[in-house]
Amino acid sequence: MFRLIGKTNIDFISKRKYSFTVSGILLLIGIAAFIMIVLGRANFSIDFSGGAEITGVFEEPVTTEELRSALATEGLAKARIQTVHVGDTLAFLIKLKSGMIDVSQEVEEAQTETGDSLMVAELNTSEIIADKIMSILIAEFPDNPFHRISSSITDPSIGRALKSSAGWMVLATILGILIYIWIRFDFRFGVAATFTTFHDVLLVLGILFLMGREVSILMVTALLTLAGYSLTDTVVVFDRIRENLKTFRRKGDFVSTVNLSINEVLSRTLVTSLTTLSVVIILFIFGGEILRDFSLTLILGIMVGTYSSVFMASPLIVVWENRSPKRFK
Repeated sequence: MFRLIGKTNIDFISKRKYSFTVSGILLLIGIAAFIMIVLGRANFSIDFSGGAEITGVFEEPVTTEELRSALATEGLAKARIQTVHVGDTLAFLIKLKSGMIDVSQEVEEAQTETGDSLMVAELNTSEIIADKIMSILIAEFPDNPFHRISSSITDPSIGRALKSSAGWMVLATILGILIYIWIRFDFRFGVAATFTTFHDVLLVLGILFLMGREVSILMVTALLTLAGYSLTDTVVVFDRIRENLKTFRRKGDFVSTVNLSINEVLSRTLVTSLTTLSVVIILFIFGGEILRDFSLTLILGIMVGTYSSVFMASPLIVVWENRSPKRFK
């Protein structure tokens, strides 16, 4: 098997105070970010906050900066603009969060015409917002028509339901990890793996929050992917510790066994992480705006997951063993 580095004999466990300190600080940021999300004060995407989006293409080339400047003159400076490929055509995807554009007058006019406010609210709001955006683009680019390809709207109530569902998905994933590791290894390993997974998710969430990234469905998907990736890294280390514990029961000490186990899988862990990281970096660079936050979350997650499998998961087992050594002796 290819080895990135040769045989090592690094005392990782002796560095646990430093890793615990760094992780503790970052965890506080992650917890603060989580609280802000729960309170609804984070930078939510349309998926969670509600809003409208329209995809279209200009007849003549227009830069993203020109489009953003045109929307800003109409009070839509916070509109999110992305470039997407629709077939062989490079189109613009314009996203407007709920409340960013006022269509109350248009809704009232539509209600007057139809006499059915419920029908307008449920069926016509998307078209009203899309038409409003179209009118702005026509006014700003009178000699360069904008052809709408598609448009959609997400109601704020749907966004709230999605937030709740996303939260339950994350909790169910963490609980599943605890049960799986408990059955396969030991309750202590299960608790350590579960805490490490929480640690990784919260650290990445905190970093993304500080960067001002939108909390979206794609980000939640990436965080769930991160949870699985982090677990895989941790299981590799735990599996080697379990095998080496057979020797530990006859000779040596627990800390030395854990250090030996980490060093034995270190090259494999680095090769796997760097290989995966290189693919995700390519996705980040060439995947376009839509996949940028998703790939960024994975990049951070791979780095944090690799760090935690070495400097968090195993040291937690050692701390528990030092406080309650009967389990392994």
